[in-house]
Amino acid sequence: MATKNNDYSVIYCDDDIIVLNKRSGLLIAADRYNPEAPRLDLLLEKEFGKVFAVHRIDKDTSGLIVYARNAEAQKNLSVQFEKRLVHKTYHALVYGHPLWENLTVDIPLKPDGDAKHRTVCDKKFGKPSLTEFRLIGNCGPYSWIEACPKTGRTHQIRVHLAANSFSIVCDPLYGGNQKPVRLSEIKRKWNGDETEERPLLSRLALHAYKIEFTHPSTGKNVCFTAPYPKDMDATRKQLAKIFDVDPLKEDSIDSKTDAE
Repeated sequence: MATKNNDYSVIYCDDDIIVLNKRSGLLIAADRYNPEAPRLDLLLEKEFGKVFAVHRIDKDTSGLIVYARNAEAQKNLSVQFEKRLVHKTYHALVYGHPLWENLTVDIPLKPDGDAKHRTVCDKKFGKPSLTEFRLIGNCGPYSWIEACPKTGRTHQIRVHLAANSFSIVCDPLYGGNQKPVRLSEIKRKWNGDETEERPLLSRLALHAYKIEFTHPSTGKNVCFTAPYPKDMDATRKQLAKIFDVDPLKEDSIDSKTDAE
């Protein structure tokens, strides 16, 4: 689609749905803690008229978000999300190296569970929450991880990783380490000026990369992917060049295999 601005780009649009790639730092709906913050749904209504929410992604997460354009489509998609028929894939850059290749985390979560309004693990009062993780590859001090949440709890991926002693790069709530990714710290022969160096990435390194669901009108299975934002893509390219691990290269190989 041609529509593009600094807040979002339109991946797909028809009479029933809008699929978008949003920037990090943009709310997708009203937030009781920050009612004046910029909101994606309000920005969309200026261009497309009324839109209907069917799921959420965190403000600090970039990537795919789907809205319905009418009440019937909203009902259909909401049921798909409730019944866990929607397949979501996220890519995250984390600190450290997991010792596992695949990890399933099944820990109940309770949103707004502490003074910082964070989601907490709570086996007694939390709601069932399930995430499947896969290690894509190690890159120096970091690792690329694929996350497929089977439920849709607030901050689910971040909390389930934290429960297993991993944090996403530059996570302001669950990471503790706000150190940005700098090329000078990962490239051995870097000859730039450290006083003028701009970080490759200085925000939450979590991207909603792929989503698959049944189209509410046609009944056909649809799959959409969202390109990485510039900062995350610049980081990906540098890490791929230095450590030969590229989550997008792997995905393109898988897609080619599926097509054949």
